[in-house]
Amino acid sequence: MESFKLKLVCKGMLLMPPRTSLILLLSQPKFRELHFSTLKSMAEITGIVETSAREKKQGDDSTAKGPKRIDCNKELGALSCNIIPHILNIYGCSATARDFEIYAPNATFEDPLMCAHGVKQIKSSFYSLPKIFSESEIVEYSVQENENSPSSGEILIDNKQHYKIMGKNIDLTSLIKLQVEQGKVIRHEDWWDKKPLWNRHTVGVPLVGRMVEGMRRCSMLLTHAMMCCGKDPNP
Repeated sequence: MESFKLKLVCKGMLLMPPRTSLILLLSQPKFRELHFSTLKSMAEITGIVETSAREKKQGDDSTAKGPKRIDCNKELGALSCNIIPHILNIYGCSATARDFEIYAPNATFEDPLMCAHGVKQIKSSFYSLPKIFSESEIVEYSVQENENSPSSGEILIDNKQHYKIMGKNIDLTSLIKLQVEQGKVIRHEDWWDKKPLWNRHTVGVPLVGRMVEGMRRCSMLLTHAMMCCGKDPNP
């Protein structure tokens, strides 16, 4: 009997518009828990390496440490000065709507888990971090600028990220690539372990690359819906 009911529900959802089916799924607490659990699992198998504890350096260091210690005149070039502090906030679970003003309206963000199109989806990607990790931050980084003009070019951020999942400390080396035009980020890529993202151009079998791209888009759209379509948190 239960099996028969389940079949009826599934058939009913197939006849519904996709948006309605998605809303019904998202209304179920178990489905929301499953989705965030899946994101955690993907984070663990896509290249993050668990460590017993992260190293904490004390005192002065040649590597910049967080927005409060940035001296734009000494540490960053003109292109990075107004962008890096916001990137640190975004990765540090302390982002506000103002931090996302560094992105152009049609900007894209991509990492091994998600592929976001537009600022609202980028907001959902990073607003979901506290749902997945109890801690998240960039603990070390160095910046390289390839300027085409005073307001355009590429910013490369060689960095080390720290996360905590269910009490376990996780460290990840990463290369963040930011394409900037007229002072705004138009493309943001996060290469975990400094390896290029899998897609139809980087994978030997294009079909596999397309499947990976599709999985990232599906993960992004589900997360976007669950995060109220990029709604800013209350101040």
